[in-house]
Amino acid sequence: MRRREFIALIGSATAWPFAGRAQQLSKVHHIAIVHPTRMNPTQMMMELESRVFFTELQRLGYVEGINLTVDRFSLEGQIDFKELIREAIRRGPEVILTVGSDMAAALQEATKSIPIVAAVADPIATGLTVSISRPGGNLTGVVIDAGVNVWEKRFEVLREITPAGLRVAFLATPDVREGPYGRAVRQAADRVGISLTLITYDNVPVQEAEYRRAFSAMREAGIGAIAIPDEPADFAYRKLIVELVQDLRLPAVYPFREFIDEGGLMAYSPNLPELSRHAAHQVDQILKGVNPGDIPFFQATKFELIINLKTAKALGVTVPPSLLARADEVLE
Repeated sequence: MRRREFIALIGSATAWPFAGRAQQLSKVHHIAIVHPTRMNPTQMMMELESRVFFTELQRLGYVEGINLTVDRFSLEGQIDFKELIREAIRRGPEVILTVGSDMAAALQEATKSIPIVAAVADPIATGLTVSISRPGGNLTGVVIDAGVNVWEKRFEVLREITPAGLRVAFLATPDVREGPYGRAVRQAADRVGISLTLITYDNVPVQEAEYRRAFSAMREAGIGAIAIPDEPADFAYRKLIVELVQDLRLPAVYPFREFIDEGGLMAYSPNLPELSRHAAHQVDQILKGVNPGDIPFFQATKFELIINLKTAKALGVTVPPSLLARADEVLE
């Protein structure tokens, strides 16, 4: 959300009850938001500081500038990854909010005392915790997928619109390629009968030039379709990714409906606003003294299949009636 929109929101008639409630609270709370990609401040606000998250915090009684201080950090400006984390910790926030398994793991390693609320993929498969219900330690958060079954569903819908035998590209960081999450995705593709080719980024954190290099590699590899992962950088660069996919004129399945809003073909997506609201409640619990290790990870339970028929027509892709019938939303 843009700053002017946020100011307008808290200045509106509907926001005044939240502000009034916040003014009755004597303590000013302090949180930090750490983004793992090289985004400028405006982008970071749009992606991490969603209207839903901050509106829910307001409903719970926290308004920035009244009883809430927010420090914002990203790798914009080529800041060293570990230095970014050290600076965030040095500010002494009561809670650190982040996205992505890699950043959550790095924060876990850097601090055992500051609570962390993270939006991640499967926290067990990525080694962040051994329990969803009682994560222990100083980490909790929201899970943006439901394990390997979600990727089976995404591969299944992609298989229905692509000829048999075509290779499907999956973008991956080196950690994903070599780690348990990458293995789980490959196993899901095998079970569905898809030949998966991992296209690995050479430079992490990923920026525009690296995306363009990766998509050039797809062209040279003779890829027939694309599966976009649910990495934070991919979400941040979703507009560029959709444009690059369309340049290749290939069908693709995406992890979030926000890609479809940019013109993507299909998504099997959790409800991100729902996850944002739960993250706000977890922050509230921690600020009220609850141990983060006692707060269960909230796992997305509802996923929606969204299909963009306008994009299908532009790509020359035929979507079977059986798949359209299963879609939760069809954009025409």
